[in-house]
Amino acid sequence: MHIGQQIAQYLLSGLSTGAIYALIGVGFAIIHNATGIINFAQGEFVMLGGMFTVFFLTVLNLPLLVSVILAIAASTIAGVAFERLAIRPMKNASPISLVIITVGGSILIRGIAMLVWGKDTHALETFSGNEPIQLGEATILPQHLWIFAVTTVVIICSKLYFNYTISGKAMRACAYNSRAAGLVGIDVRRMVLFSFAISSAMGSMAGIIIAPLTMTSYDVGVMLGLKGFCAAIIGGMSSGLGTVFGGIILGVLESLGAGFFSSGYKDAIAFIILLVILFIRPQGLFTKGDTERV
Repeated sequence: MHIGQQIAQYLLSGLSTGAIYALIGVGFAIIHNATGIINFAQGEFVMLGGMFTVFFLTVLNLPLLVSVILAIAASTIAGVAFERLAIRPMKNASPISLVIITVGGSILIRGIAMLVWGKDTHALETFSGNEPIQLGEATILPQHLWIFAVTTVVIICSKLYFNYTISGKAMRACAYNSRAAGLVGIDVRRMVLFSFAISSAMGSMAGIIIAPLTMTSYDVGVMLGLKGFCAAIIGGMSSGLGTVFGGIILGVLESLGAGFFSSGYKDAIAFIILLVILFIRPQGLFTKGDTERV
């Protein structure tokens, strides 16, 4: 394989991985915009999506489509329960206290998953077979097309929801100024609940579509969650195209670094990029810095 084919293959692989990071990152951004906190339990909802799907497929012997729908529903319920039991009771807590709570919730969810499903790695069958598809000088698996399609549909639907629906506009109002939103009659607590439901559903979908390629286990959400967080930071914590571009940039650079240097540096690349972005442009690459008049 010559250098041109290698680059094409790495780029295609990076785009697929970046789409997953973007989907997870949008979940981070939605909760941050609605509550002002970073939900470090987001990666666990990615894990729950894959694990629930495997459970419904192998234990209950349900069809794939039914298993996927039930897995998304179960993960969403888990996200709603997390908000009601862990976040809502802390009414006047500082942002750092809420972040610590999300870290603790992440550990708790991971521990429960380990007790229920064990430490083994579980495989999920691909949705459309394993026959590679030739695209120019590179090849791609059908599952990568599912990743591109699902990510595109989810991003478009979220954009339409936040721009053209009453509840979406209300959630944006809460993100901009929760106190003012409450004064005009918006139920801020309900909007926060919706944000957790939407982000957990997005996370579970990411876990489901990537599981056939990477397999899934109780601790798979840790690294995926952190990389989704990196994508959100690169995009400036935007729930729109900024985070999508952030995820793609991260996925492509990670793939190129692993291909040309060593796969052992794959995870380190994400955090090096994060540190560079925070040092040079902490507000993200695709947002303008906020100014405050004093």
